This record gives sequence, structure tokens and C-alpha cells, in this order.
Amino acid sequence: MKKLSLFIIALACVCAHAQETRYIGGDISALPLYEQHNSAYKDAYGKNISDLITWFVNDCGWNTFRVRIFVNPPRADQDGTVNPSVCQDLAYVTALGKRIKAAGANFMLDFHYSDTWVDATHIQAPAAWKGKSDAAMADSVAAYTRRVLTALNEANATPDLVQVGNEIMYGLCGIKVNPDSRKEASSNWTGYLGLLKAGCDAVREVCPEARIIIHTDRPTNSGYNSYYYQKLIDGGVDFDVIGLSYYPFWHGYLTNEQVASKGDKNNLVKAINQLATDFPEKKVHIVECAYNFQYWPSKGVNYDTRDVWPCSKEGQYNFVKDLVDALKPLENVEGISYWFPEEAGNGDDTNWNTSKGTVIVSWQNRGFWNENATQSGHAINRTGQITEGKTAADVCAPYYMGKFVGFEPQGITNPSANEGVHAVKMFRNGQLVIERNGILYSSDGKRL
Repeated sequence: MKKLSLFIIALACVCAHAQETRYIGGDISALPLYEQHNSAYKDAYGKNISDLITWFVNDCGWNTFRVRIFVNPPRADQDGTVNPSVCQDLAYVTALGKRIKAAGANFMLDFHYSDTWVDATHIQAPAAWKGKSDAAMADSVAAYTRRVLTALNEANATPDLVQVGNEIMYGLCGIKVNPDSRKEASSNWTGYLGLLKAGCDAVREVCPEARIIIHTDRPTNSGYNSYYYQKLIDGGVDFDVIGLSYYPFWHGYLTNEQVASKGDKNNLVKAINQLATDFPEKKVHIVECAYNFQYWPSKGVNYDTRDVWPCSKEGQYNFVKDLVDALKPLENVEGISYWFPEEAGNGDDTNWNTSKGTVIVSWQNRGFWNENATQSGHAINRTGQITEGKTAADVCAPYYMGKFVGFEPQGITNPSANEGVHAVKMFRNGQLVIERNGILYSSDGKRL
């Protein structure tokens, strides 16, 4: 009887582990803007994509999409410069969230608790909340969080994951903290923790099933991470996931092997393993990551990682591949979300204004499509031909990302290496045609 009980317990543990969800996807907050300006996209086979969300889900295996929300977005950056992509209010987010849920994907909501971008160097409160006391600011955070989530629930756009703040290691809503233990005296931890508890408690109240993410932007600094997240836990902040931004040009390399010959030994895998030791009950989600496929950043670069990943389509692809391959074996990593994968220049309509743009002011060159539209759409960044023995995942980054959750995209492969896959070669009108799983492909991998 004792042996049977132990077996049942062990089986339950295995099943529980097997049921843990892993998330793969990206932040598509600007997608409706591109659609409004008639931007079109082409897949790895040169075929026009009718709906990018369903394409990501069906062709690439993505299961999660992140969307930011601002309180009263002014379509401007922190300095007042016009930026059409700062527009994500509740109505905008509700419509996009409904599309995400209708596609059968997970919806990650990213609260900025500001009218425009919040990050490590910008922690401003929305204009309507400025001048409030710490306690009143916490009340505003709670009330706003409840209002947004209630509206999303009623619209059948309930978030599955919720970020309480965006890159908030140094503060939120004007309340400053510092992750450096030597600068404790300069931090208002009491006021700051009050904001986070108010936000997290509101999420638990309105969306009890949602996973709560606390998002920071010093992913390879284990000292800062350990100090910061321990402060939150000691302060009673109720959250599930450690969210990290990871951009190699700001944060460094990925693995121990890549830094073996360098002076700075910090790297993402080493830091994530330290998080597993320090916070074994918390999962880790890379909620932002990206890499340039052209035009290396001209300023603000901390690491020149082009020795590992050149600033090219191939470099971008290999960055994504290396990231997925390195993080997939780590049990505490539950997700990867790519930043701005839908980027495709400023917008394709005829009203494009070179001084203001239509979607973004200037290209970031980190999305998955060529910035210049060709014929009827933007060509996907591709590093080679899709032929027998190669799928789209072998030459295009968004397809490869699906491997993180065990997804294998359809395409032409070697039948001998895929037991049970039906593939027949034939000639039609003098052209080689391949049938695989009932789908016809030309010899260069294009669907017919």
C-alpha cells in the first residue's frame, strides 16, 4: 500500500510538471497601426499573410502576445516628441486583446501606469496622478488596474498574464528605488512596495487566474536581481513571474562559453541559473528581446556582440536560435517574447510624413520583416532557401521560436528523418512537386 501511495504521488508530480505552460510569442502593440496604413507581410514562401496574429499561431506555433497600455496616451515620447505608436489606450487594447483571444492565444497585458513609455530612466506618473501622496498614488494604481481588467473581462479579452509595471527596477509613478544595496538610503521602498502591492492585489481580485509578472531590465546583473526581488518578497508583493528584458547590445552575452575569453563574465544563462537558486518558486519570462538585422545602434551600446551575432539577417536569426536553444533546457524559464516583431518601416500608405512617420518615427531594425515593401508586402527576413531537408524554421527566426514549445512548422523535410510523414515526389508539367501531409509544395518550398 505504501509503495502504491508513493507511486501515485510521483505520478501526480510528473503530471503536474508536464502540464506547466510555456509561452512563446511577441509584443505586437503596433500591429493595428501597420494594418491601418496598409502594410502587408509575406511569409517564408513568399505568400501574403492575411492576418499576422493567426499566422504566428498557425504557422509558427506562437501562443502568447503582449500588448502595452497607457493611461492617457498623448502619441508622444517622454520629451514630447510626436510618436504615433504611443496610442495604446483601453479601447485600442480591448480590440487587440479580443483578436488575440479569438485566435486561441494567451494575452499578456503590460501596464505602464503612465501616459507614455516607462523604463529604467523614465518613471513618471500619468499627468492625472501627479502630486499625489504615496498612499493616494497606490489607490490610483489599484482603481485603474481594476477598471481596466474589469472592462477587458466584460469584452471577452481577459489577460492570461499581467505585467504590473514595465522595466520598474528603479521606480514607478515617480517613486524611486535603487537595486544597489549600497544605496538603500536613497530609495523609497515603502511607497514603492505600496504601489506594487496595490497593483498585484487588484489583479488577483479581478483576474485571479492570471499570472503576475514583475518586469525589470538588468537581466545579467545577479546582484541587483537578487536584492531587488528579495525586497519585493519580503515586502509582501504577490507575484508569480520574474520578467526580464534582454537586448545583447545593452545587457551582454548569452552563455558562459561566449564570455570565456572576455573580462565581463556576466551572461544571461548564468544569471537565470542564479535566479533559480535564489527564488526556486518563481518562474522567469524574457518579456522583451530583440536583435538588429541592419544598422547597428549608433549610441547607448554597452556591448558590441557582433563577434557572435553579426548585424545582419543571419545574425538576427542566430541570436534567436541561440536564445531558444540555451533557454529551452532551463526549467525555471517559462517564456520568451520578442519585442516588436511586426516592425515593417514607417507604414506603407501614401500619406506618410517623413517628419512624423505613420507608425514609428524611426526604424529600429529589429523586426522580422524587411523595412522596404516589395511588390505587395514586406518580405520576411530569410537566411537561405527552403528546400528538401530544410523547413522554414531553418531559415526564419519567428518559425524557429516555436521550437521553444515543441512546435515544428510544416515544410519540406527529408521523409526518412520524419517517420509517419507522408511525402511524395512527382512531376507536373515538367516541374517537381512534393506532396506532404496533403499539401503541395514546389521544389523551392513554396506552397502551391
